[in-house]
Amino acid sequence: MKVVIIDYGTGNIQSLQFALKRLGVEAVLTTEANEIRKADKVFFPGVGAAGSAMDKLRLSGLDKVIPALTQPVLGICLGMQLLCAASEEGNTTGLGIFSENVIRFPSTVKVPQMGWNTLHRLKGRLFQGIPENEFMYLVHSYYVPHCESATALTQYGVEYAAAIKKNNFYGVQFHPEKSAKAGAQLLDNFLRL
Repeated sequence: MKVVIIDYGTGNIQSLQFALKRLGVEAVLTTEANEIRKADKVFFPGVGAAGSAMDKLRLSGLDKVIPALTQPVLGICLGMQLLCAASEEGNTTGLGIFSENVIRFPSTVKVPQMGWNTLHRLKGRLFQGIPENEFMYLVHSYYVPHCESATALTQYGVEYAAAIKKNNFYGVQFHPEKSAKAGAQLLDNFLRL
């Protein structure tokens, strides 16, 4: 199985690489379109600002490559947000795979949300073997509202989508690579899709 991590300069790539290595998987870091297209599984991580991340994707042509992928793709944190239509962060147009818009947390809560939070209303193969109210690690100031695509929800001032799915595209707002045993289970579930 060929596993690729899209390395477009905005990710906490190493911790994801180490987490996959612990599962016995050597992931290839690349921005090469052909490498990505040939992969069995694709990880699309991201940390930082949506606008500069999208600029990097456009510059490399990956903004055209990613939406055309047909194998399982997992967007993580900012990667999940970039799979959406748009983000309030920098008034950024996303990849448009999901029709949802990413919005900023209300001013009533401290941002970024940073730390462990429980997930509920889990559904789909990505969450097999992961119990309701399991903790995952999150760091973010923007979120995807509760929507039809949601496969897990969490709460921070508002209830929002902790995970989304559409066809072969999966997104998780949390960092499975930093979420201990439950995170490792989710990564393993993705690899087995």
